[in-house]
Formats: sequence, C-alpha cells, structure tokens
Amino acid sequence: MDTAGLGLDLAGKRALVCGSSQGIGLACAQRLARLGAGVTLLARDGDALARVCGGLAPASEAHDWLVADFAEPEAVQKVVADHVRKTSPYAIIVNNTGGPPPGPIVDAAPNDFMAALRMHLACNQLLLQTLLPGMKQLGYGRVINIISISVREPIPGLGVSNTTRWAVAAWAKTCAGELGKYGITVNNVLPGYTDTARLRSLITRRAQAHGISEAELTEQWLADIPAARLASPDEIASAVGFLASPSAGYVNGINLPVDGGRLSSM
Repeated sequence: MDTAGLGLDLAGKRALVCGSSQGIGLACAQRLARLGAGVTLLARDGDALARVCGGLAPASEAHDWLVADFAEPEAVQKVVADHVRKTSPYAIIVNNTGGPPPGPIVDAAPNDFMAALRMHLACNQLLLQTLLPGMKQLGYGRVINIISISVREPIPGLGVSNTTRWAVAAWAKTCAGELGKYGITVNNVLPGYTDTARLRSLITRRAQAHGISEAELTEQWLADIPAARLASPDEIASAVGFLASPSAGYVNGINLPVDGGRLSSM
C-alpha cells in the first residue's frame, strides 16, 4: 500500500505506545510500525515487550521498549523522561492501559476512584508534560487516548471505569483546545466490545454472576451490535493509525467510536 500517497506515512516519526505488550496496545504498536514509525513500547512485562519489539515491522527509526507500572505515575514519568533525554523527540503518544476492576459504582470505595485516576489521568498528564517540548520542537504532535464507548453511554457494572473514562475525555478535550496552535492534536478512540483478554475475563465474570454460559452472554452482547461481532484489536489500531497520521491534522478534540454501530446515541 502506498501509505505516503494516502497521507499515512509515519516514516521518521517516533511513537510511544502504552500498554503495548498485549491487546489493543500491541495492535497499535504493530500498526504504527507498519506505517513507518519508530515505536517505543511501554508496559510492566519486560519479557513480553522484548518479544513484541522483535516482531515489529522494520522502520526508519529503531524500535525499543521501556518497563514501568502505570499504578505508579511518577515512576512511569521518570522512566520515559530518562529515555527522552537520550533520544530524539516523540511525535506520537498512544495512552492506553488496563481498565479498573468491574462492579457497581455504589459499591466502589473512594480509593478505587483515586487508583483508577492515577493509572489513567495522572499518567496521561505526566507523559504529555514529558513529551510536549519535543512535539512543539517538531511542530507535530498526536496524542491519542484509548478509552471507551462509556464516554457516550455508561456501561452497566463498570462504575469506576465509566467515571474515569469521562475524566480522561474531558482532559483530552481541554488539551486539544490548548495545543492545536502548535500542530498538536488530541483525540480519543472509543472501542466497543473488542476481542481481548480483558473482555474475555469480563465475559467470564458476568456469565458466572448471571448463572448463564459465556456463549449465551456473548450472544446477548452481539445482539446489540449491528455488525454482529466483536471488534479485533487491529480494527481499533486502524483508527489510531489514521489519527496519528498527517492526514488527520485537522481532526482535533474528538471522541471516535469504533464499535460496529453499537452506540444508540448520535
């Protein structure tokens, strides 16, 4: 494919992809590498990151990986800041990490919200502050947050996650307004039900709680999706690849659902 002709060529650009040892984060890293970006993987499983890095498509910039736990935002920032001082600026960041444990919002403790906000909102903020000088220097920046369709319609049984995702969406919209003049865009991708280990774990818990089989619960969920299937992680990554590209330079401050038509709201 002629990615340059489509305005999708990321050659010469560097991307930091969070939570990239599996699932949607892994697919995003693979997609950006195929578009030519040099990718830095960031997650807490160093062995998994080494395997992923070895399988990324060749790019004009070298691929590498960093190990950090998103439960410790300051440690994440330090690892990335130390790395940035030794390398060239990043043009792209994909903020992505696992969601909070499921459960009704009325059962959540205050610390549950604080922990989730640290993993998502605080990490996003510190990483943006770390990479922003380089993006301004380049005159090009793409901040892409993987959040959830719960930004548009809260998902039952995911009380803390719904709340946290809304906070990230509001943060992103505010950043978009402040950073657009520097050639930096900030956008959110809202995955629908996507075939990942996290979703399979959620299906298992929900099915057990309702006393039905996992297959039956899955069929109930699919009945609400016009596409009649789960998304693949690569389909989410396709949206990320576009938003990271030069072609998306005038797309800023949006929530982009990738949900097979599941959302009933406009």
